[in-house]
Amino acid sequence: MSGLGGLNKSPNGVVLGMVQLQLPNVVTKQDLAAQTQVIVDMVGKARRNMASMDLVVFPEYALHGLSMDTNPDIMCTLDGPEVGAFKQACVDNDIWGCFSIMELNPGGMPYNSGLVIDNTGELKLYYRKLHPWVPVEPWEPGDLGIPVIDGPKGCKLALIICHDGMFPEMARECAYKGAEIMIRTAGYTAPIRESWKFTNQSNAFCNLMVTANVCMCGSDGTFDSMGEGMIVNFDGTILAHGTSGRPNEIITAEVRPDLVREARIHWGVENNIYQFGHRGYVAVKGGARDCPYTYMSDLVAGTYRLPWEDAVVHVDGTSCGFPAPTRAYGEKAVKDAAE
Repeated sequence: MSGLGGLNKSPNGVVLGMVQLQLPNVVTKQDLAAQTQVIVDMVGKARRNMASMDLVVFPEYALHGLSMDTNPDIMCTLDGPEVGAFKQACVDNDIWGCFSIMELNPGGMPYNSGLVIDNTGELKLYYRKLHPWVPVEPWEPGDLGIPVIDGPKGCKLALIICHDGMFPEMARECAYKGAEIMIRTAGYTAPIRESWKFTNQSNAFCNLMVTANVCMCGSDGTFDSMGEGMIVNFDGTILAHGTSGRPNEIITAEVRPDLVREARIHWGVENNIYQFGHRGYVAVKGGARDCPYTYMSDLVAGTYRLPWEDAVVHVDGTSCGFPAPTRAYGEKAVKDAAE
């Protein structure tokens, strides 16, 4: 179904290009500008590489690298020159693009944000990572939920970032809101390789949803990212997988959102996204529609607590060199509202 990586594009196909971008080392504004140009040039390479490509996807940390540097001088804004350059690249190459920025957040830690820009240069999707990879990452927890948009060729498109994909609730939320393709961008290194693979597959199969996933690639002299571009069909089958670890390789495949829609309507066995909310519909009309999951009701009530909660060792970022926070989630928003 991959259409030989998208070379043979069907009328209903969406061709995805996952860029295993070389891991950069960005310290200064000049470094940031230079890496912005690298990404712009790679958008052009993607278009030249495959004329049928609809969406080119860059990994998390494509612009800033893995240093976790929160220096305000190299943070980005939606109206800044970096995002402006990405928009122009999409226009110049008549292609949709997915990009990663570390977003300035005055009065708080930066957000780890993902953007999808269409081929006219319009920002169509704006997402802030809900689950930073603690205790390693210092980013502010996202506050925008998970948007789902009309993507290229009318597909329903969602974006999550890296560690988000380790929580099955994230993929389920994307599918519940209608996503047919879920992008997962990441900066992961080799120790996560196996869990990366099976979560990409389970996120697809459990939700009858295509997942399109890619990490940074290569070394910055300290860290080694693994690439592992992976496009997974809605039945959990891997359509394309970048196993060479070659930086700047673009992993491509054609996916079929129309077949996702068909499966969600016609599958009986393993139509899990439907059956989750209609338990045992053979025995009882419409199935049970209750919520039997304690962790869900406790989370909504603000009382989520594990049986081993008091024994958990890592509960802040001090083990990774970050000071323990004193500001509770939401305090900044309350302060801003008061002003």
